[in-house]
Amino acid sequence: MYVQEVADLNVEVERGRSAALVRLDGDLDKLTAPQLKECLGKLLAEGLVRIDIDTKALEFCDSSGLWVLVEHQRRVSAQAGTLRLVGVHGVLQRVLDVTGLKAAFDAVLATER
Repeated sequence: MYVQEVADLNVEVERGRSAALVRLDGDLDKLTAPQLKECLGKLLAEGLVRIDIDTKALEFCDSSGLWVLVEHQRRVSAQAGTLRLVGVHGVLQRVLDVTGLKAAFDAVLATER
């Protein structure tokens, strides 16, 4: 018997005049990273360069997901924008701490527990 688990990521976006809040729920990995990349690219194309990414409901993040976040940080910085990660916890917090990538973002705000 072969069972393939498909990762799931829900991306919810609230748009403001020049800013957006992106809420992530589920797993950000090799299978779902393209979904987030497309979403963030659309926001940038709309001129939304101040972005908060709410990761409170994010259950998992692998290197593919992390790369999308780092890449988008670079893209918004080139447009004089900001990207903040909020509600950071669990695997994402550990990966950011271990790799030193926390410093790559404009802000990384951990979930208060």
